[in-house]
Amino acid sequence: MNKHHESHGSHGLPDDDPQLTLRNPAELADALPYLMGFHPTDSVVMVALHGRRGRFGGRLRLGIPRAPGEWPHVAEQLAECLVTGSERRGPRPDAIIVFLCQDPDPAGEVTAGQVMERLRPLAQLLRTACGALDVPVLEALCISDGRYWSYCCPDARCCPPEGNVLAMPGTSVLAAAATFAGLQVRGSLREMEARLTPWRRPAAADQERVLAAAEEALVPRILDEEERLRVGRETLDLAGRLMRRLSGAPPATGRTDADALDDGLIAHDEAAALVLGLQDRTTRDRAAEWMEGPDAAPAQRLWRALARRCVGRYGEHAAAPLTLAGWVAWSTGDEPAARVALGLALRVDPDYQFAQLLHQACNQGLDPEALRRCLREERREREEGVGATAPGAAGAPGLGVPVPEPAVPKAAVPEPAVAGYGVAVEAPVSDVAEPARRPKSRRKAPANRNGSAAATSPANRRDAASASIRPEGVEGDSATAGSARRGVRRTGRAGQRDGTGR
Repeated sequence: MNKHHESHGSHGLPDDDPQLTLRNPAELADALPYLMGFHPTDSVVMVALHGRRGRFGGRLRLGIPRAPGEWPHVAEQLAECLVTGSERRGPRPDAIIVFLCQDPDPAGEVTAGQVMERLRPLAQLLRTACGALDVPVLEALCISDGRYWSYCCPDARCCPPEGNVLAMPGTSVLAAAATFAGLQVRGSLREMEARLTPWRRPAAADQERVLAAAEEALVPRILDEEERLRVGRETLDLAGRLMRRLSGAPPATGRTDADALDDGLIAHDEAAALVLGLQDRTTRDRAAEWMEGPDAAPAQRLWRALARRCVGRYGEHAAAPLTLAGWVAWSTGDEPAARVALGLALRVDPDYQFAQLLHQACNQGLDPEALRRCLREERREREEGVGATAPGAAGAPGLGVPVPEPAVPKAAVPEPAVAGYGVAVEAPVSDVAEPARRPKSRRKAPANRNGSAAATSPANRRDAASASIRPEGVEGDSATAGSARRGVRRTGRAGQRDGTGR
């Protein structure tokens, strides 16, 4: 059972600092949710170890590719990303731990043991890829249906063929230490994603019909420059009113009940107007200013609810609310939730530049304050400018603040592409999106009549702030990185794609 190895849960700490020692695969398996902030499902997780005591370092997560034919290349890419990414931030890893997490399909007859055997070639490929970089894999575990197996231990006395039962959640020494330290496990990855996934209930058909009707009404207005600005103001005003409505609702117990309550407070036509209005980049950037203080919680609830309303053929519209949900989560310190939301945004639209930027910056463990500061400055300048007053349109929800004429549409700004399968390595936790299918090309909208902003404009200052938190790019597979920029979304996906839809 590889008892010669001890891993320590003191991420990035000197060897003489207090540490919690993990002595065997059972304790490593128990540590995984605390390393990630949630229970990863259908995931490859790799963790770097440093020093003679095996301190945890950088880690990454990737959805397990369904096609075994992809496994050799994915294994090489993951190993290279973890090793080179760790080197960019500090010392080269001395070893790596691999976790393969996948439960049996509830509808099938496959057992957890069969899942483990199916994934054994992937575990071997990862071990070989890491070994080719002169970094050994000290342990490779499969976690499935409440049991774990070691791919590295040949001793059936401690690692039997039927696997070992995982410890009851919250009963281990590590769980006690994590609770004492204030660490929180937010349930499974599948549960976190479910809060952001479009409806699959009968009401989804009604919502799709309302979206289609709203699209038909809004598209002509959005394609007209003057009307587009009015639509932006109407969108922000409606968002402010809905945030006040959500804030005033009685609290619900449990995440499922809370989401159902929020869904019931937002009408189909209100959701459709917001989903379509947020496709405009200027409007979305204004909405991003609800990022802290009393604004953050209702904004997060609203963006999650809107992501759930992007049903049917409007699935790609979810990139905007998902990215806003990820931004609010990152801004308020909830990095695991931020990575999940941003990863989903890139899954529905791999080319969505705002999500690319935030996803990489969050995965790098960078401070969001630079972007927050820039957004605060833009809001302050608008509030001091000349304009009409509308409740909740550009400031805190429920407050009357000056609302200027929206700025000219911002020109496209080169932002870092997510290469390969979206893999990024960082110091705290990396949640990487699964490889997404290349969407069909879209029909382009008419060119924006005001395609650039002055060098001193708020947009350019924000782009400079974004660049200040921009991480280095990650080398990877060209299939996703080389995908062509698409034109405007389907009819009604507003504005020039690179000018307003990013």
